Amino acid sequence: MAAPAPRAGATDDVAARPDGGAPRHLAVLLALGGLVGLVAAVVLLVEKLALIADPSYVPSCSINPVLSCGSVMTTPQAEAFGVPNPLIGVAGFAVVTTVGVGLLAGAGYRRWFWLGLQVGVTFGVVFVHWLIFQSLYRIGALCPYCMVVWVVTIAVFWYTTLHNIDAAHVSLPRPLRRVAQGVAGYHGVLLTGWFLAIATLILVQFRTYWLGVL
Repeated sequence: MAAPAPRAGATDDVAARPDGGAPRHLAVLLALGGLVGLVAAVVLLVEKLALIADPSYVPSCSINPVLSCGSVMTTPQAEAFGVPNPLIGVAGFAVVTTVGVGLLAGAGYRRWFWLGLQVGVTFGVVFVHWLIFQSLYRIGALCPYCMVVWVVTIAVFWYTTLHNIDAAHVSLPRPLRRVAQGVAGYHGVLLTGWFLAIATLILVQFRTYWLGVL
């Protein structure tokens, strides 16, 4: 039987499979991105536990006054929901990794599953931007491992959202769907711009330190 033709407006990068699966690039992103995020979250959790056991402990990612995990880990923001933030990361990225591996193995998921994943990655990206704001404008320090989590979370959110819109898992009015399909054609450019915007905020906020180093 011939494979069904992709819908009009779909691109090779975001084309959805009719069986509840996903294009290979998304499966790879979820599997590898989730694994990278999971490793970063586990390392942060280990460092956090070491700091709890010994308040004088200096985390391995405390490099200078700006790149300082220790300065971030000791703040209330590091336990936003009453537990260390890395625990949330470990749980979330374990799910993302599992979903990605399942897709690579040929699994297909129902619409409700994709919607649940969308809720999870949306929560993650909102939480990450709250943490970015707190790091830059309240704590005044950056955690290198946390920044890895930021990058992975944003990328996972971006491509999961594009897939869910293209596959009609997320319902949108026709005009918004057309806009989304147009945006999908520039997915890489827009994601790069997103990262550059965050990098610019970091450079501007800590410009005095960077200039001093130079």
